[in-house]
Amino acid sequence: MIIGVDEAGRGPWAGPVVAAAVMLPARGVAGVGDSKAISAKRREGLAGDIRGCSEVGVGQASVEEIDRLNIYWATMLAMERAVADLLAKCGGEPELILVDGNRLPKWRWKAQAIVGGDALVPAIGAASIIAKTVRDAIMAGLDGECGGYGWCRNQGYGTAEHAAALARLGVTAHHRRSFAPVRARLQAV
Repeated sequence: MIIGVDEAGRGPWAGPVVAAAVMLPARGVAGVGDSKAISAKRREGLAGDIRGCSEVGVGQASVEEIDRLNIYWATMLAMERAVADLLAKCGGEPELILVDGNRLPKWRWKAQAIVGGDALVPAIGAASIIAKTVRDAIMAGLDGECGGYGWCRNQGYGTAEHAAALARLGVTAHHRRSFAPVRARLQAV
């Protein structure tokens, strides 16, 4: 049992950080790779393919957890939750957990961090796609709730559109108050 893990949403000013854990079948899924290098339409199709033949777990850390723990530790928490979700569904113990990046959560299982792993290891690429599509869907939902920030387009990242909306509309409950642009807006009020 080899599990790939990746996250989406470390850098945005708003929304949760989402992680996914994927155990691909031996035959894999054609076309998986770094989610950032794949179009949104293609990612959605691949996410369906991955879910159709793989074991998948998803975890997230909330805006409140990001602000309390910091983005690094919140990301580790989301990864821990993703692996726990996957193992709750399929049982057993993993042989190895492969994580995109250069840091690992403190698991009791054997794990390896791989820089650029989403482009190198199919299971990590699959996790990258799942995490990104789940987070994009969350942000599209939040865009419907808090219109004007462009979250269905910018996914909460610090674009010019988002910055202008933050100045015009203020901070929402979905903004990360520990992030400098949001904190600055709060202090300016």
